[in-house]
Order: sequence, then C-alpha cells, then structure tokens
Amino acid sequence: MLYYLFDFLDQLDFPGAGMFRYVSFRSALAVILSLLISTIIGRRIINYLQKMQIGETIRNLGLEGQMSKKGTPTMGGVIIIVSILVPVLLFARLDNIYIILMLITTIWLGTLGFLDDYIKVVKKDKEGLRGKFKIIAQVGLGLIVGLAIYFSPDVIIRENIEFRNADNVIEKVSYVETGVKSTQTTIPFLKNNNFDYESLVSFMGDYAEPAAWILFVIVVIFIVTAVSNGANLTDGLDGLAAGNSAIIGITLGVLAYVSGHIEFASYLNIMFIPGSQELVIFAAAFIGATVGFLWYNAYPAQVFMGDTGSLTLGGIIAVFAIAIHKELLLPILCGIFFIESLSVMMQVFYFKFTKRKYGEGRRIFKMTPLHHHFQKAGNAGIQAKFQRPIIPIPESKIVVRFWIIGIILAVLTLATLKMR
Repeated sequence: MLYYLFDFLDQLDFPGAGMFRYVSFRSALAVILSLLISTIIGRRIINYLQKMQIGETIRNLGLEGQMSKKGTPTMGGVIIIVSILVPVLLFARLDNIYIILMLITTIWLGTLGFLDDYIKVVKKDKEGLRGKFKIIAQVGLGLIVGLAIYFSPDVIIRENIEFRNADNVIEKVSYVETGVKSTQTTIPFLKNNNFDYESLVSFMGDYAEPAAWILFVIVVIFIVTAVSNGANLTDGLDGLAAGNSAIIGITLGVLAYVSGHIEFASYLNIMFIPGSQELVIFAAAFIGATVGFLWYNAYPAQVFMGDTGSLTLGGIIAVFAIAIHKELLLPILCGIFFIESLSVMMQVFYFKFTKRKYGEGRRIFKMTPLHHHFQKAGNAGIQAKFQRPIIPIPESKIVVRFWIIGIILAVLTLATLKMR
C-alpha cells in the first residue's frame, strides 16, 4: 500500500520518495518490520494464548524432557502469519501476480492450520481436522496456483539463449525479446538446466502443449501437498521447523532476486522471470517472521507454532519455488523436510510388511519423524539387530545439527546454478 503512496509522492518530487522504487530498500523495511512484529506483538499473543489456556496436550512417548512441555501455548503460527502479511501489504506491489499468489497461500493454509489446531486444542479432539479435509484443501490450493500460472498473462519467462565459440565455450547469454508462457523449469546438475514438462508428453503431438500444462498443474498440487506436510512433520522440536524455514527462505529470496534481474540471470545462465523480483519483499518478511518467532520458539520453547504455522510455512516455500520455476530444486533445498517425511513412510511400510511376513511389526527407527529417533533413549529398530544403542541426544543439539545440515543443503542448492 505504501508503495503506491510513495510512487505518487515521487511524481510530485517529494524528497526520498523514490527510494520505494527499489526492491532492496522495501525488502530491508519488510524484514525489520516483520522482526519487530514477531518479537513485540508475539509476546502479547503468547500472553493471550496462556490466558485462554490454549496449551499443548502431550502424550508420554518416553522422550527426554517431553512432559515439561505440557501446557505450552500453541497456535503460535498466528505470530508468523501476521508478521508476514503486514509488511507485505505495506511494502509490496499488490498488483503483482506473484505477490497475490503468496498472499492467497498464506491465508489459505493459515486458515487450514488454524482450524486443525482449534479442533485439537479448544474442542479437545486430539484427531484435529480430518485428514481428507486437509488433503482436499491442499489440493485445492495447488489447483488455484497451477491454474493462475496458466491463465495469468503476467506469468511469463524469457528463455536464456547461449552463444558459444569454436571451442564450445559460452561467450554470451542473451534472452528472447518477448516473454512467453512456458512449462519450463530449472533442473539441477544438467548442462542445459532448463527442463520443459512438455518433453515428457512430446509423444502426444499436437496435444503436447495442453497436456504439459495439465501435467504441470498435477506437479504443483503434489509439491504443495508434499512440502506443507513435510514442514508439518518437521515441527516436532523447539525451533526446528522455524529455523530451517528461515534458511530456506533466505535461499529462495536469493533465487528470486537473481531470477528477476536480467544481468544476474544472464551471468548465472538461468531463465529471466519478469516481475519475480517483487517476491524478494515477501521472502524478507518471511525470514523476519521466522527468525523473530525463534525468539520465543527456541529451546526451551515458550510457544509452539502448531499446524497454523507449519502448514503455512511449507505451503509458502512450495508456492514460492514454483513461482520462480525452481520447484525441482526443492528435494535438495528442503532435504530436511524430505527426510523427515521419508522416515515416516519407511517406518510405516516396514512395520506393515514385517507384520504380514512375521506376524509381528518391526521398526527401522526407534521413533519417527526422524528427529525423535535421535531423541529417544533405548535400543530399538534397526540398531537392535546390530546391537548399537544410540544414546539420546539433547534436543537443542539435534536442532542445531539439523540447522547446519539445512545450511549445507541451501549452499548446495545455490551451487547447482553453476554445477552442470
């Protein structure tokens, strides 16, 4: 909103008003404001949650320090959502299709997570919102995002074209003059890192292009659902989901910045996405909100984000990556989310398989998601076979180690732009 005010003032030659034209300036304001909101207003929200006795119900699973968390306020994801929305509404261009999609994503999944937490905590139904309703909502969001990208005339790319010399060395990278709608995306580790979904359905001849868009929408639905659920599973230790989300947010902000500036895009030899630089403001607010939330969520946590926060964080990351055509980098960037989800699937599959085969279900890990495996005492799962008991690791150390892994994955993700 303030962008339009200062744009008007700039036309009147008001001193300093032109600063609002710069994405970097507005991003700096967004990260500062989101930090202030999450730390200052966050305290008041926590006090309100405590007053309303909206506390976490804890089942005794034999984890060290687990029962001390009983009664800790939950639904703190509201802090993150407010800290994102306010700076974005103030400093971003609200006519930008990418910003519109991110706002829809934040409100949509924030509402979904809030309903789930409300049913669990206020209505005292430990099952929360039924799984099928969650999936329907996530699929619905994926459908909205996919179709918006398809129909919106503002969602275009300018493909990078390489010019090589006689020695097959790239001398220059230029771009087509006009933007086009495309199902191309960035794929890591390949010489030509532009991958087109249409290549998967090229056998369909004249129908290949519409089929590619249908495939793209399906991929969008899958990614939104998978990443939001992955973030939800990761939210099991103090600061784990928020810290890793902040690391991912920084990486996505860098990717949006270089994708939206033709000089940087040319240097990195990646597609140029007009208008995507506005997403840097959203990324800045996202980073400020998650880091500010850590002020209260770091061990020992004074508040939990609940599904209100975790589903929203995962959905934001997924849609953001899709918007800048970097969704195929998510298995690397969101490696923590991926391995947490994979550990649960492996555990469930192996337990059911061994129960059918031996009449008794067996486990690979002592407990899933994976972070609880390192937290739980005893000798169980696959360690029992090799007689290698794992001593429980303090919660704070597990979280910091996962953060370190997240930083390594973030650096690797950025490096893939030049690793071909």
